[in-house]
Amino acid sequence: MSAPTHPGIRTTATGVDTRLPWWALLLPAAAFLALLVLMAGPGEAQATTGDPAVGRVLEHLWQTLSL
Repeated sequence: MSAPTHPGIRTTATGVDTRLPWWALLLPAAAFLALLVLMAGPGEAQATTGDPAVGRVLEHLWQTLSL
């Protein structure tokens, strides 16, 4: 058997290993959380006076998650 040419790549009997690094799951989750916090913030700008549907959705989500 010869030595592997790329020591950083893990291989299995069927080919390349498909495990994700830890940051591949953390970064999208952190981005989603940051956007959710920005949307649910205090909203001191009084420019929008339309449909409060986003507020109702966020309130429902907040009540669901804080069991």
